[in-house]
Amino acid sequence: MLDTVLAIHWNVNPVIFSIGSLGIRWYSLLFVSGFIIGWYIFKWFMTREGIPVDKVLDPLLYTLLIGTIVGARLGHCIFYQPDYYFGSWQGFLEIFQPWKGGLASHGGAIALLLAMWWFARHYGRRYNFDFLWIMDRLVITVCFAGALIRLGNLFNSEIYGDVTSLPWGVIFERNGEVFPKHPTQIYEALSYTLLGLGLLAAYKFRLEKLYKGEVFGIFLIVLFGMRFLIEFIKEPQVGFEETMAINMGQILSLPFITAGIVLLVWSLVRKAPARAILPEKAKPAPTHFARPLGK
Repeated sequence: MLDTVLAIHWNVNPVIFSIGSLGIRWYSLLFVSGFIIGWYIFKWFMTREGIPVDKVLDPLLYTLLIGTIVGARLGHCIFYQPDYYFGSWQGFLEIFQPWKGGLASHGGAIALLLAMWWFARHYGRRYNFDFLWIMDRLVITVCFAGALIRLGNLFNSEIYGDVTSLPWGVIFERNGEVFPKHPTQIYEALSYTLLGLGLLAAYKFRLEKLYKGEVFGIFLIVLFGMRFLIEFIKEPQVGFEETMAINMGQILSLPFITAGIVLLVWSLVRKAPARAILPEKAKPAPTHFARPLGK
């Protein structure tokens, strides 16, 4: 028998405050906070390695914002509810209304990769960095941003797990739940945070020993591996997942895990240094002095 007395009763209002009809939600605040924290971390990366912050950082932030939001929205519409969003004009128009809910992290990840490929081609040649240099550092900030987004899901009382008898089970009362469920949002937030701290420590203390692509490969394996495992105790997000042996989130995680293994092996074999290699400063031309005249 489930003990609902010792369970955590969760009934937090997802809206912090309202201005007229506009409600400011915890999810939105945490989503934006992730980008702000990432901006400061990336500023440290660039400063440490000599990349011009004033030329690169702000365009990088704008590219990330647009790519992540557009990709996450399209990912939800395509992977989880294609019949609704592409089955009528009303549904199609709601694709462009992300505030109505529905963002998929796998879609955001795909769009982020494409956006960073474009960014590296556009700015990297000018300032001497490439796609893997960005991704090795960007994934560290993604860990912390992803943790904050999962906490936003907690405040929204969404994306939680199956019924549990564990003492930290949560009863999501706003959804009418009466039995404690796995707080999978917290599981994911903790795993992302620990991964981010580990990768950040590796960058700070072992940068000279890291290889290009190594951090990115580890990130893909660990983050999507944890996502794959946690999905086993999640409730189905959409109806068609109820008959699937593994759900859509797990199916979408497998290519990322595979890519991480390939990338990690490639980086350890190639052994290219992870640090940005800046061009040497131009040396002054040698001065030729006339040979002194003999006496």
